[in-house]
Amino acid sequence: MGSAMEPPGGGYLHLGAVTSPVGTARLLQLAFGCTTFSLVAHRGGFAGVQGTFCMAAWGFCFAISGLVVACEFTRLHGCLRLSWGNFTAAFAMLATLLTATAAVIYPLYFTRLQCPPEPAGCTARDFRLAASVFAGLLFLAYATEVALTRARPGQVASYMATVSGLLKIVQAFVACVIFGALVYDSRYGRYVATQWCVAVYSLCFLATVAVVALSVMGYTSGLGCPFDRLVVVYTFVAMLLYLSAAVIWPVFCFDPKYGEPWRPADCPWGRCPWDSQLVVAIFTYVNLLLYAVDLAYSQRVRFVPAL
Repeated sequence: MGSAMEPPGGGYLHLGAVTSPVGTARLLQLAFGCTTFSLVAHRGGFAGVQGTFCMAAWGFCFAISGLVVACEFTRLHGCLRLSWGNFTAAFAMLATLLTATAAVIYPLYFTRLQCPPEPAGCTARDFRLAASVFAGLLFLAYATEVALTRARPGQVASYMATVSGLLKIVQAFVACVIFGALVYDSRYGRYVATQWCVAVYSLCFLATVAVVALSVMGYTSGLGCPFDRLVVVYTFVAMLLYLSAAVIWPVFCFDPKYGEPWRPADCPWGRCPWDSQLVVAIFTYVNLLLYAVDLAYSQRVRFVPAL
């Protein structure tokens, strides 16, 4: 005879949260994440904006992954006022992008085969090499979760688990890269045309974040119009806006009449406005492609807002 305190849905603890393939991937994320930033903090070392970004990315992903595992294991996610399926899918995609970036940046800036000068010495080199390996494993663990939870063709799933939903996270991430290049002496204020491009990046970024936030909070059914139709219209408009920026930005930055077609010889490496303008141009085309692919998928997406 069951106890009167036993919840109607079974035991309080959900073992499947840690024994399923997705649960195993999340446990590996915790193990690899903890190992990575512990190696760096103990003897590997980090410095500057690049090292701070890597440590912040690993710490953030570890904290949220721990929260996800704890909530699913104790079934507390049912008490939260959000769409849990959308939240976990969005976070897994964001964490994949963050850890992929950190896995590239940390070895590039801090890892060398030669031993650094004392007092760090070869011990610091070994810790940095080990941290780089675990950073790559951490990225693979998050990418595995995305692959396991992504909605398959014909499957009814939460919006953020669909290709269109995952692309929203990538679009917002790419926009953040563009903003980083813009504020790093890109001289976008010289022309009204380049200011228009900045307005396009900002407007599309805010709208994309709003779509993600509405999905995660579970408010998509209260908009007064079908959410999937709204997403298609917004994606089409965003693609047109990015198309205009993809034409305007290169003209006003690299055409001889307005800017520099080639990198100036006297421009210092790492502090050259031309480099920032090139980064913005490249990622403008990346996001244009992402919005075009998103438009193709969002027209046939099927999802359940409450999942």
